[in-house]
Amino acid sequence: MIDQLFEFVMNHPLLVGAFLLALIAWIIYETRSASTHALTASEATQLINREDAVVLDIRESKDFKTGHIAGARNIPQSSLDSRMNELNKVKDKPIIVVCKHGQSSGAAQTKLAKAGFERAFKLKGGMAQWQGDGLPVVKK
Repeated sequence: MIDQLFEFVMNHPLLVGAFLLALIAWIIYETRSASTHALTASEATQLINREDAVVLDIRESKDFKTGHIAGARNIPQSSLDSRMNELNKVKDKPIIVVCKHGQSSGAAQTKLAKAGFERAFKLKGGMAQWQGDGLPVVKK
């Protein structure tokens, strides 16, 4: 198996080089975009306590019911576009978008920013990180 890999690399150096460049570019893009408008759990807690931030949980309802941040609103990512008007009342407040692992909240945060929500953030690591840090969750 390893011999075949080495043979492929030796026979196709341009293809392998292009793949490595694309991989490096993707990693750089992901690390830059991950840090943009992203909050740690402690930063999110401070924003919730000091500025009454709104927590928007974009997980599906069944995941939301297994445990969520106190006071969080559940609007699944699949219906965010059609239910965006529910957030117009809190447009002046910071909004923290929460997903399962912190990977899909970036897309929702971008949609909110394009819709005029100037202070939309995402939670780094999502609910997995929140619970991993030992922070409280509400189950309903």
